[in-house]
Amino acid sequence: MSEIHELTGPERAPAQGGMPDRLIIFLHGLGADGNDLIGLGAILGQVFPKAHFAAPDAPFPCDMAPMGRQWFSLQNLDRKVLEEGAEGVTDTINAFIDDQQTKHGMTSDRVAVIGFSQGTMLALHALPRRPEPLAGLVGFSGMLVSPESLAEKGVTRTPCLLLHGDQDEVVPPEMTTYAGQALQLAGFDVQAATLGGLGHSIDERGLQLAVEFLARAFGDINPEDAAGLPEEAPRDETGGDEPGGDEPGEDTPNAAEQPGKEEEPN
Repeated sequence: MSEIHELTGPERAPAQGGMPDRLIIFLHGLGADGNDLIGLGAILGQVFPKAHFAAPDAPFPCDMAPMGRQWFSLQNLDRKVLEEGAEGVTDTINAFIDDQQTKHGMTSDRVAVIGFSQGTMLALHALPRRPEPLAGLVGFSGMLVSPESLAEKGVTRTPCLLLHGDQDEVVPPEMTTYAGQALQLAGFDVQAATLGGLGHSIDERGLQLAVEFLARAFGDINPEDAAGLPEEAPRDETGGDEPGGDEPGEDTPNAAEQPGKEEEPN
């Protein structure tokens, strides 16, 4: 077992007050912190008014920027190094999820994770190593650092929705395609789609798809009543990419996350 770091970060109580009926955890990207994504709780809380939201700060200072946090270093993009980095914080993030479940009295099927970029990388590595699957994982703009490990004994299969902008210059959109294929081969319930005209960010289309996926995952709607997800989601002709933009900036999901502009992982 790797060292477990105590995580803290912003949280958002249910919009309608009272006890929560579900828990949604945000995992931010490189060079950001929990504040980068917790604002999405205000949007999702309109749909899930009894959800509690938590956005832990990654345990380490970012080694590629003067500010922000990182789950693990991306200085070396070799696949083996990335796998070791993700493995090194797997116990930490799973312990945080366990603590949140205990704190709010949630069973695993009432917990979902939303990751962005490096947060998605971590979630795709850590969640299969939990003793029980969660309700669902929404992964924006990420990649699977260790496809081979999905064949390990005892892997649990949390349903996944993977979304990626086709104009992403930080993490190539093909990474989501490859991740979706690997997860499907490993027996996961997974959907993957690209969003036309979108860079390294989260837009309204992605949030809408996430809401629909989470509603099915939590049992709010019958999966048979929902339309299938296209491999490529329609292009947004309005030009709006809110929330978040293609350039790093304050309070946007892509803040300071630039390492993917270097060489791709081997």
